[in-house]
Amino acid sequence: MNDCPLGVPGPHRLINGLACGLSDTGPVRQHNEDNFLVDTHLQLLAVADGMGGHQAGAQASAMALTTLRECLSHPPIPTQVSVDPDATCQMPSMKAIGTLQAAIEHVNARLFAQNQAQHMGDGQGMGTTLTGVWRSDPRGPLIVFHVGDSRLYRYRNGQLLQLTRDQTWYQQALDAGHFDRLPSRNLLLQAIGPSLKVEPQIAMHPVQPGDVLMLCSDGLHGSVPHQELAQRLSQVSNDSLAAVCEGLIELAAEYDGRDNATVLLMLCEH
Repeated sequence: MNDCPLGVPGPHRLINGLACGLSDTGPVRQHNEDNFLVDTHLQLLAVADGMGGHQAGAQASAMALTTLRECLSHPPIPTQVSVDPDATCQMPSMKAIGTLQAAIEHVNARLFAQNQAQHMGDGQGMGTTLTGVWRSDPRGPLIVFHVGDSRLYRYRNGQLLQLTRDQTWYQQALDAGHFDRLPSRNLLLQAIGPSLKVEPQIAMHPVQPGDVLMLCSDGLHGSVPHQELAQRLSQVSNDSLAAVCEGLIELAAEYDGRDNATVLLMLCEH
């Protein structure tokens, strides 16, 4: 059984590293709709940013994380999935991707059913982002999964790289070459819960010793500049992981962040 409830800061000892998380309501909001999960048994880390009002949003993020953990503990039947063509391809990981795809579909179906029970129409009701990493094989690559606009970054050899792509109308407009009259940054194309179908991004990424992974909600990455994030992540060590988490949350407030802010860091040792 998992020994790490939702939102426990840590540090948490993983097979291949150390993880620590922190979530803060922020200076403006009355309630925190964010949540995060570190499951040391499953080697699973995830962040969820809920929406739909403080009660519904908080319920959605917590339900998504707990349901995902349940599904990966007792996997549903995998479905056929498309894999990132640039990702490292290994057969055990391919099977795990199918398991993960089926699990995310089940998570979405559960939240969607909850909305239907509340007589919410398609596209309405509670919802949440869901972004995380799963290392089903300790010797294999990370499996990255992503729905919405929470993000995964990797800091390696002095460079900070965003590994996920925001599923937003804003990002879609940029990709199409539009730079005037852009949509709001927080209008999501994909979310867990509001619609019957969801299309997660799932990809594999190899890991190197010394890699720092950062999962975060838009309350952090939407406020703090990229280079400031990189500078803070350059300070990560086994002894400083918790302090860097705290510093990143404080930075969001210093940069006038008005949303809930959540950060989850992992230092990869091997």
